[in-house]
Amino acid sequence: MKIASIVGARPQFIKASPVSRALKQAGHHEVIVHTGQHYDAQMSDVFFDEMGIARPDHFLEIGSGSHAEQTGRMMIAVERTLIAERPDRALVYGDTNTTLAAALAACKLGVRLAHVEAGLRSFNRTMPEEHNRVLTDHCSDLLFCPTQTAVDNLANEGIRAGVHLVGDVMYDAVLYFATRAREQSRVLTALGVRPREYMLATVHRAYNTDDPAVLQRLLRALDSIGEPVIFPLHPRTRARLAAYDNGTEARNVRLVDPVGYLDMLALEQHAKVILTDSGGVQKEAFFFEVPCVTLRPETEWLETVSSGWNVLAGSDPDAIVSAARGGARPTGTPPRVFGDGRAAVLIAELVA
Repeated sequence: MKIASIVGARPQFIKASPVSRALKQAGHHEVIVHTGQHYDAQMSDVFFDEMGIARPDHFLEIGSGSHAEQTGRMMIAVERTLIAERPDRALVYGDTNTTLAAALAACKLGVRLAHVEAGLRSFNRTMPEEHNRVLTDHCSDLLFCPTQTAVDNLANEGIRAGVHLVGDVMYDAVLYFATRAREQSRVLTALGVRPREYMLATVHRAYNTDDPAVLQRLLRALDSIGEPVIFPLHPRTRARLAAYDNGTEARNVRLVDPVGYLDMLALEQHAKVILTDSGGVQKEAFFFEVPCVTLRPETEWLETVSSGWNVLAGSDPDAIVSAARGGARPTGTPPRVFGDGRAAVLIAELVA
């Protein structure tokens, strides 16, 4: 079977890695389409190199823009590519503009659509990602869910046909690459930090970066924790900081360039606490049994919160500092709710 896998952003490269391996082993012909949503070398090329993903067969070079502009350009380019390739199925991942654009293009061409990471809901309709998830799920005829909660969300929306509980492909990736990260990464030495003697932070969502007051509040909160915080800067966040030219002094916060996947896994495994607004990083913290403080008022990964391994702090400085200093200290081991590391194999079997 010929499958067009359409990706465009850092989280999708991670999810695509185990799936691509499984598709190849199952004898499928995969065509990789990269929209170029993330086009910076540190956000794109390094992931293909480190994770052994085949180079894209089509690089659409869409780049940045407003949500409407970016999604519209992607739809046009993806449509042309699907017409040229004539795949049996299109495969999309997650909740980015790439996901929605590819879903709409495939749906309107009558190309059967499969959605990896289907059924997630934050129930926050101010998030562009929430609209992308909902619309993509309603366009898809195969929906691969990472958790039972995701299956239940789809059922509540009347979607039951084609729904499969397969587990989380990011868990597959972590199991595959975690040991390599421990053995090969030198990022802790390069940054001069020791295991469990630093915290790790990531911020990239628009509602945390696009308001100068919110971003400054987050920086002050991270600094107020009083412990070293390593903060790899997403290009969006770096651009906003430069534009705001804020004078926030953050003596305990070390701003660094984006890091590759193996280095990020190493930083996550050895962190004392992780603070993030990324859904993927929340899960990776959970997989590595590292307490997480989510810099959002909600999450689509409810299991990480109900188990006590994740605390929702939003952008409230007091809540962030309290959770980082002691509120995020769960006991026991995280429950096994994201599958057994064979999600990609199941997807490869079911996608036909």
